[in-house]
Order: sequence, then structure tokens, then C-alpha cells
Amino acid sequence: MNVDGVPYRTIWRTESGAVTILDQTRLPHVFETVVLEDVDAAAHAIRAMLVRGAPLIGATSAYGMALAMQCDSSDANLAAAHALLLATRPTAVNLRWALDAMTALLSPLPPSERSDAAFAEAARLCDEDAAICEAIGDHGLPVIRGLHDTKNDTINILTHCNAGWLATVDWGTAHRADLQGV
Repeated sequence: MNVDGVPYRTIWRTESGAVTILDQTRLPHVFETVVLEDVDAAAHAIRAMLVRGAPLIGATSAYGMALAMQCDSSDANLAAAHALLLATRPTAVNLRWALDAMTALLSPLPPSERSDAAFAEAARLCDEDAAICEAIGDHGLPVIRGLHDTKNDTINILTHCNAGWLATVDWGTAHRADLQGV
């Protein structure tokens, strides 16, 4: 998504090794970012709803695990980070899925390899989310265009929950720029 001509994702890793998010509690009046430097900050971002939407909550929890491994890559901290992040939204499906995926990947690794592997996997999960959302738009576009051509009228689409860019890493599950004018 472009904001004032600058492309942004809703979550990204900085060169310093921290993770940055958009503070959704400040929108729509203020565009502000928050730097997450540790797992506690990631847990707060999820619990206090600085990030919203199932895909973005999952991505934030994955980066939270990576931040935890950057600090202490022991088995005990892996389990503690999983428990801390899961407690932020215990019924959130994407959160549990991402935490379980991260734990499954990291558990068999030696602690010395966990931090790099965790950040790589969190970034991969974010890229995958963006690709999936873009594909949803690509596949839905011909269906919507076909309906438009059949009706020769405006097509109204009601989206629910995680449809917008802010709920995902990028794109949004219902975003497609080519729909303008349909």
C-alpha cells in the first residue's frame, strides 16, 4: 500500500534487527509506526490491538518469536515466548497457527541457529501472506468483471473482517487495483 507515495507493508524488519508495525489505534487521524524490539513489545502490540486482523496478528506473532530468539534462543525461552504470545489472543487461529509453525521449525534446531531461522521464517510467512492476498484478488477479478459485464451495472461487494490492507501484511484479501471503475 502506498502512503503519501511511499510503499508500506503493515509489518517489516528494520536494519537494526527490530520489527516495525503501523499503530492502528492511531488511525485514521495519525499515521504512526511503532518499533517492536522484543517479544514483550510484540505481545503488547497484539493484546492492545496496535495490529488487527487475523493475518497480521499471525505475522506479528511470528516476528515476536523471532525477537524472542534474538534475545535468548534457549528451549525454555522458545516455550515461554510461545505461551506469552498465545495468551494475547487465545482464540485467534492465525496467531496459534504461526506460533505452532515457528515452534515446529525452531525446536529441532540448535539454539545457535534459531534467531536467523526465526527471522527468515517470519519474513517468508509475511511474503506468503502478501502473495496469497494478491492471488485472491487475481482470481476474483475475472469473476467480478464477468458479473459486471452480465449486469452491465455497478457491482456492490460486501467484505467482512480481514478484507483490507491493514488486516494483512500487504494487499488485503479483497484488494485489487484493477477493480477501479467496475
